[in-house]
Amino acid sequence: MKHFLPNGDELIIRPPEPEDAAGLLASFQRLTRETDYLLFTPAESLELDVASETDYIHTYLDNPSQMLLLAIVKGHIIGSVNVSHSGLHKKAHTAEVGIAVESKWNNMGIGRRLLTAMVRWAEEQPELYLVYLYVFSTNEKAMQLYRNFGFMECGRLPQGIMQRDGVYVDLVTMYRQIKPLL
Repeated sequence: MKHFLPNGDELIIRPPEPEDAAGLLASFQRLTRETDYLLFTPAESLELDVASETDYIHTYLDNPSQMLLLAIVKGHIIGSVNVSHSGLHKKAHTAEVGIAVESKWNNMGIGRRLLTAMVRWAEEQPELYLVYLYVFSTNEKAMQLYRNFGFMECGRLPQGIMQRDGVYVDLVTMYRQIKPLL
């Protein structure tokens, strides 16, 4: 999918290829340095390598009940959205969503476009009824974006996250029903 950003740049949203591993890893490592809203720390992200990132990509390419899409601008991966299934039969109707966009590209509608693509994909999955995600309670912009897409808060783990500065914040669970349960 091709889109144009407010600054005139072209945004491409597409599934990954194994050759994207180095670029996806570099983007993830940048993200961990620029935001405290991810579970990985910068040091933890440096423990990953291209081989592990290639394996990560294959977990999506080899499993049709999971999805990973990349956001690419000027040939560089600048964000992604993923839908992960636990593989457990009792949770077969649910999947977890993860999304991140590098800060340089915030406020350009990239997160909205990634979530739109994710919802469209989820609606096409016959066994998928609910998607959920976790978000830090201090990430109000993300929570509002998720609400705009029909996600609702369904739980909080008080002080479930310790941020870099040592401050504890709640970990919020939000969900969206993709289609009515039978």
